[in-house]
Amino acid sequence: MLAAQPLAAEGVGGVILFGSSAPLSLRAGLAALQRSAAPGPPLLVMADEEGGGVQRLANLAGNMPWPRTMASTMTVAQVRALAGQVGRNMRAAGVTMDLAPVLDLSAGPGPDAADPDGPRSFSVNPPIASAYGLAFARGMLDAGVIPVVKHFPGLGQASYNSDFGAASDPPLPVLETGSLRPFRAAIHAGAPAVMVANVTVPGLTGSLPATLSPAAITGLLRHQLGFRGLVLTDTLSALAVQDAGYDVPRAAVQAIGAGADMVLFNSADPGVTSNTVISAIATAVSAHQLPVTRLDDAVLHVLAAKKATPCR
Repeated sequence: MLAAQPLAAEGVGGVILFGSSAPLSLRAGLAALQRSAAPGPPLLVMADEEGGGVQRLANLAGNMPWPRTMASTMTVAQVRALAGQVGRNMRAAGVTMDLAPVLDLSAGPGPDAADPDGPRSFSVNPPIASAYGLAFARGMLDAGVIPVVKHFPGLGQASYNSDFGAASDPPLPVLETGSLRPFRAAIHAGAPAVMVANVTVPGLTGSLPATLSPAAITGLLRHQLGFRGLVLTDTLSALAVQDAGYDVPRAAVQAIGAGADMVLFNSADPGVTSNTVISAIATAVSAHQLPVTRLDDAVLHVLAAKKATPCR
């Protein structure tokens, strides 16, 4: 927590917890981090609490099976109850956002470099993935934790794991019949936040990852599907972003211009700090490359999400 305090003081919108085991002092550490933050609404404290092998806080919040196992062994009501129980423990520790559930469609063996999802996906069947993903999200909402459905417009059928290099989805007409269906259901049900994937989509994004694509975020997600909540990028430190020709600061400018509200990246990357990203955004605004109105819109979405977080 001490390492993150300078970032909080600089005014970052949130922090992400990594690792596989949380310290017993997590609640006290996060409270101190919130006190060190710049004046204004509290930080969003995020974790990838998906279940199975992707859990950061299982020792404090409680263990969950892989999503694929949940869907094959539990009812939707049981999944909602389990997510609610874990969410209450997360909230008690000071964690206010879960970067889950995964709504991707996958039956693959991963997660690995070739298959980013594997059992992180509830199912390859759209109605099953939709029902169980929504149950998980509703359980988190029951607990006062903001769920983030991911990875729009679908990562389960991607050609590669975008963390490790360039990755492409099937063409948009194929996504319309499968991978987009759980996201449509989540948006219709009022999902508060969506994470966008670092995959290209033939017929939609051209050579750009979806995180950097106005056609994917503003066109498809906002206008066509009608999403009005918070849009987060997947990590801009991914090699897929680098392979597209963007370093993190430039990618942040492009992502916000494309319609993203919060940009995620690894501040431990060499030469990447919150200040370098903020400076790139400010320079783009000064050069009239990024409209102030787009920043205002992003801020309003972030503030709306933070209304659900506890006060410092």
